[in-house]
Amino acid sequence: MAREKILIVDDEPLNLELLERELTAHDYTVESARDGEEALKKADSFLPDLIFLDYMMPDMSGLEVLKEIRSKGNDVPVVMITAYGTIERAVEAMKEGACDFITKPFDADHVVIVIKKALERQRLEKKVEIFAAEISQRHQLVTGASVKMNQVLEAAKRVSASKSTVLLLGESGTGKELLARAIHNWSDRREQPFIAINCVGLSKELLESELFGHEKGAFTGAHELKKGKIELAHGGTVLLDEVGDISPEVQTKLLRFLQEREFERVGGTKPIPVDVRIIAATSRDLDRAVKEGLFREDLYYRLNVVPIVLPPLRERREDIVPLARHFLRRFSSETKKNFTEIDKEAQQRLLEHNWPGNVRELANALERAVVMGQRPKLTPEDLPPKIMATRTGARHDGISYRKVMEDYRREVILRALNGAGGNRAAAAKALGLNRSHLSRLIKILRIE
Repeated sequence: MAREKILIVDDEPLNLELLERELTAHDYTVESARDGEEALKKADSFLPDLIFLDYMMPDMSGLEVLKEIRSKGNDVPVVMITAYGTIERAVEAMKEGACDFITKPFDADHVVIVIKKALERQRLEKKVEIFAAEISQRHQLVTGASVKMNQVLEAAKRVSASKSTVLLLGESGTGKELLARAIHNWSDRREQPFIAINCVGLSKELLESELFGHEKGAFTGAHELKKGKIELAHGGTVLLDEVGDISPEVQTKLLRFLQEREFERVGGTKPIPVDVRIIAATSRDLDRAVKEGLFREDLYYRLNVVPIVLPPLRERREDIVPLARHFLRRFSSETKKNFTEIDKEAQQRLLEHNWPGNVRELANALERAVVMGQRPKLTPEDLPPKIMATRTGARHDGISYRKVMEDYRREVILRALNGAGGNRAAAAKALGLNRSHLSRLIKILRIE
């Protein structure tokens, strides 16, 4: 995680030197400014996490600098410094948005406490503002047992250590947002915001305002300044969900942001730099959209730095039963039902279904089954009618009963091997098989 940045503004070189030495010793990245004009420039370019601001300075007072910072919509914590620690000055600074007030000469321990308190308050306020604390069991990533999904997760873990833009491709319901959250949580940005923006169904004007914000008076109804989601995610990660559906005009502005890492609010003229990691996701064929002139080729290349394809559920049937059990536990807990298992026939029906809605459809099916069911063990009668209607051999994807059963046997053996820590003798005993028989099955089913 990058070190937190602090800007010190004071016209006295000795004070600058003392504070800079003390804060650097506590592992902060520090820059300084000697007057108000320089402070405002560095507030825009350095993007500090906190500002120490001297109250009394020539030409432009600290209070005037604070007012200018707040007028730009910058909510960085500001700690006022003065040699004249009167209550009146403290109250005046607090009214203009200062978060704390210290007096000269400095007590080093007190300065560090003030910094930690201000930064922690800022982090909490930011999380409340964008609901970053709403990461619950509902957003957990279930890995499953399939080779394909494990390859996807391995690629996601590798890319999480970088700042590269990621493009998640896959059908609707395959778990692209969950994977994006996992990449964020595995990265050094995990303590900063993760914000998902759904680009579907929004007009050009509304999406542009959602992404980049707008200035007061930018258009009819813009009664106050609004920060966009990209600005709110500073230091964290932004997921552009269904990015293939954005309009050409917004594509152009998004391309400029990806190139320059700065943007202008709607109705604004001043570039605003931000540090965010971009993850884009789409269920559309962007190659085809580029050929048809519906998506900018240069934007596609900017987004497609590290592509990760999430396979549909029908191509990783080993994951169906483990995922179903996960959802069974989750919805049983939420509804206070006592479902403990899925019986064999119900598992077979789940394996036979084609899952056009992928993991999302499976979650909905299990939620419905738990809500409607009455038994401690989930049975086929608890499943939605369209899954009940699915019969082996009547599927439309050309996969036979033999293929379904082969996938199911592979899943059972993988679970036994995982449970035995890879020990074949222990796994064979748990399955009631001879070790030589299990070894033949492993070879036949091509289990790695």
